[in-house]
Amino acid sequence: MSLINSNPQIASKINDLWSKFWSGGISNPLTAIEQITYLLFMKKLDENDLKNLSDAEFTGETFFSKFEGIYYATKQEEELQQNGIDKQKLRWSEFKRLPADEMLQHVQRFVFPFIKQIDTETSPFVKHMANAVFIIPKPSLLLEAVKSIDDIFDLMEQDANENGQDFQDIQGDVYEMLLSEIASAGKNGQFRTPRHIIKLLAELVDPKLGQRIADPACGTGGFLLGAYQYMVTQLDKEKAKQIPDEDGFIRSSRSALMTEEVKNILGKSLQGYDIDQTMVRLGLMNLMMHGIDSPQIDYKDTLSKSYIETSEYDVVLANPPFTGNIDKGDINEELQLGTTKTELLFIERIHNMLKMGGTAGIVIPQGVLFGSGKAFIEARKLMIEKSELKAVITIPSGVFKPYAGVSTAILIFTKGGETENVWFYDMESDGYTLDDKRAKLKENDGSDNYGDLQDIIKEYKVRSVKKENDRKGKHFFVPKNEIKDESYELSFSRYKTDDFQEIEYEKPKVILVKLLGNYNEKGELVEKGLEQEISEKLNELKELF
Repeated sequence: MSLINSNPQIASKINDLWSKFWSGGISNPLTAIEQITYLLFMKKLDENDLKNLSDAEFTGETFFSKFEGIYYATKQEEELQQNGIDKQKLRWSEFKRLPADEMLQHVQRFVFPFIKQIDTETSPFVKHMANAVFIIPKPSLLLEAVKSIDDIFDLMEQDANENGQDFQDIQGDVYEMLLSEIASAGKNGQFRTPRHIIKLLAELVDPKLGQRIADPACGTGGFLLGAYQYMVTQLDKEKAKQIPDEDGFIRSSRSALMTEEVKNILGKSLQGYDIDQTMVRLGLMNLMMHGIDSPQIDYKDTLSKSYIETSEYDVVLANPPFTGNIDKGDINEELQLGTTKTELLFIERIHNMLKMGGTAGIVIPQGVLFGSGKAFIEARKLMIEKSELKAVITIPSGVFKPYAGVSTAILIFTKGGETENVWFYDMESDGYTLDDKRAKLKENDGSDNYGDLQDIIKEYKVRSVKKENDRKGKHFFVPKNEIKDESYELSFSRYKTDDFQEIEYEKPKVILVKLLGNYNEKGELVEKGLEQEISEKLNELKELF
């Protein structure tokens, strides 16, 4: 899940960082997250650049540092060659040594404008960062925040080294804690998909190098990052030596070992959209911090008339917002379900985004599986009749806590395929407690408990070979015709066979003897019953008083 769950020191540091922003006058959690992300971005940009320089020296390859040359804040200054600054001074490792007042002025005047223009002029990053503002108001707050972020990175590095794992999603660890502070998290569906659920979906859908991958409501880019890290791991020849993480997944972050050509293919293959400008900026920075030099995330409502992409993608991975309705007049005409419910419209949108033969892995609220309204039935019919619906995996309601308590499910379908049988799996555990604490479960020997995660992957991959169909278990097949007869219902409980065990009760006469005792023909007690034993014990107690 995250290092935060297993390392109270990191949790404490992040909590402390949040408190500093709150007391420093930045009380809106989303604003605080954005400002903290700018600082994380400055730190990671420096770290990544220094690491790439070191790798290039080792391999003898050419690497062009982002901190080479002179930086001018405006085009006019550049033309006049006035007020330029050596880009080396814009590194986190350089400016963090400055006194507080000087540091704030330096970051406001040079570092922040520099990071806003770090990509090409026409890139989504530069476009969406144009209106970004750095609003840390006090030198003391900046100084404390910089120190806290350094401490958090040190603790994460130490934790990763001790556990033999790469740590990949530093920003995600910070989000995971800060997002729980957003009281309105569910308002726009802006809560974070747990990282192990993202990894599970990536394993099941199995995106490949060269495929185009999209998320139509990407938030901070978690699914795009998950697909990227999955593909990087598949390309890593050393992955067999990696130690599984706390959820049983192998993930490598060895993007430095890839050729520039492969890195470019990977970077260009990912496309995200979101309707929140802040989320777009956070998503762009998130992907950049993880080695994607020019990420493609744009501001767009993919359900609206302004979105025109159809049959463009090989893979769609998404947990789209399912928090109500949108204005009927805004809905794109190609969406024909006749509903304003976003959870249904996104199913149709995702189906339309896929190329023929393309596969989607999506998280939906369980109500979609059994809703009896016409649009609910039509949405399920779309996945079954115009796609191959491969899997329905139900997820327990606590998995999205503390952000939301809704019961969800994973659907995997391939556009244009033929549904013959649908594979159902009932996830009972994801390896964490299902309360707000979401503590990691452990086995008796102290090792990590993976819940059903690894079993789902194993059984999904061999499902067509085994064809086991014991409906009393956690997973089974259901033929399409049976589902069709049930109004295309997809709830696990509809098709599961309850395992009733016949219980044989003792005869009434035997039960009475056990209670009252056994008497012979003369009325003498030959075997005590429960009544006599209780009476004797009460008398023994009476004698004590």
